[in-house]
Amino acid sequence: MSYDKSAHTVFHHRYHIVWITKYRFKVLHGQLRERVREIIRQVCRELGATIISGVLSSDHVHMFVSIPPSVSVSKFMQRVKGRSSHKIQQEFPDIHKRYWGRHFWARGYFCTTSGNVTDDIILQYIEKHADKPTGASR
Repeated sequence: MSYDKSAHTVFHHRYHIVWITKYRFKVLHGQLRERVREIIRQVCRELGATIISGVLSSDHVHMFVSIPPSVSVSKFMQRVKGRSSHKIQQEFPDIHKRYWGRHFWARGYFCTTSGNVTDDIILQYIEKHADKPTGASR
């Protein structure tokens, strides 16, 4: 397992995030698809997030991403969905007028963390490093 580093932090935060287009319209193809991919990459660079893997389907996006601890998942998603929606509406005016007005993405998203360390392993690690374990963590 490799850890990421910032100025004062070492971390391993991996998230599987999924979100969909409004009404699950299958519009993510061609130039629009490429532009959405470009915008997401740009936002990730700005926030210091690393895309480990990602897939754009015709009506949803899957990302496996490392987000630094200084950025909450909700702030990350707000920036990714907000910026991409705004730019898509500006650059592809026919799409949003024809389908759904001022919204490109559906509300909300799915997110889960990734890791191979269980709660028990962390508790064992803490107990090994305590001078006198109290058992209070169980």
